[in-house]
Amino acid sequence: MKKILVVDDDPNITLTFKIILEKKAFHVDVYNDSTKAAEEFQGGVYDVALLDIRMPKMNGFELYNEIRKKDSKVRVCFITAFEISKDESGKPSADGLVDFIRKPVDMEELVNRVHSLISA
Repeated sequence: MKKILVVDDDPNITLTFKIILEKKAFHVDVYNDSTKAAEEFQGGVYDVALLDIRMPKMNGFELYNEIRKKDSKVRVCFITAFEISKDESGKPSADGLVDFIRKPVDMEELVNRVHSLISA
């Protein structure tokens, strides 16, 4: 079973993503605190990490950097309701393991993106 990490400061979003993805046979761990997610993240556990960009304490790009220190292979999809500047979108590496999706998220699109990242 493929494992997905979801980190968003909005508990409604993490719960919704968890329900939808678990219905598609994924195992899903969720965090609403990005610093806790960074502290507890273990390399080699997750296939995909879905990270909100704008979160208090530690934003999604900072969390991405912490995750990359522990796991260089996990695929990441940033999720945001805001426009992403070229400066921001250039922060993650261009290694093909990163994607972006806009809120509000269409659940079918979310599932398709997760499948695409896993099979990339």
